[in-house]
Amino acid sequence: MGRVGADINAVEIVERYEGFAVDDFMVELPSGIAADALVTACESEPDVKVLWVSHYPEAWGLQGDVDVLNAMTEDPDHAAEILTVQAPAVFRVAWAVLINRKAGSVLAASEMAPDLDAEGIAAFGSLTDSQVCELPDGWIPGWGETLIAVAPLRKGLAIVLARRGGPEFIKSELARLRHLAALAH
Repeated sequence: MGRVGADINAVEIVERYEGFAVDDFMVELPSGIAADALVTACESEPDVKVLWVSHYPEAWGLQGDVDVLNAMTEDPDHAAEILTVQAPAVFRVAWAVLINRKAGSVLAASEMAPDLDAEGIAAFGSLTDSQVCELPDGWIPGWGETLIAVAPLRKGLAIVLARRGGPEFIKSELARLRHLAALAH
């Protein structure tokens, strides 16, 4: 990363496996240096693979979780809505929606969420269990492949997080989502 002048601000170990790990690096690139140069530099090293590059907000990782948890604690009657609206920054997703499972309706949505009718909500599949899945191109008109993570909340609600085009949700992200969803009662 130093070869392209990247300044590493933080590293978060996302998951560990036998023989390798998945890490998030928060870096700043010098003006005029494209992310492609960083990817090329990293992948020129043996056994290094770049899974995803994205622009992240300043509140990321554990601090983002703490911030949303504090906001939920300050207003427990609206904790589920707070989690939904703040989920894109906390989980680095494109959008999130809060669904009333019984009514099949959207109760809250982040800024970039699509307008969903009953058919769009049905495309998510079961909302009673935590899961990740991929919605195919055209799952609703005008939308391409979308990766989702679902977590049920109390009182018949569920939160759905979505990424268009990746990266895939990993186990630790789903565990974080389940934990925060359990606290949003």
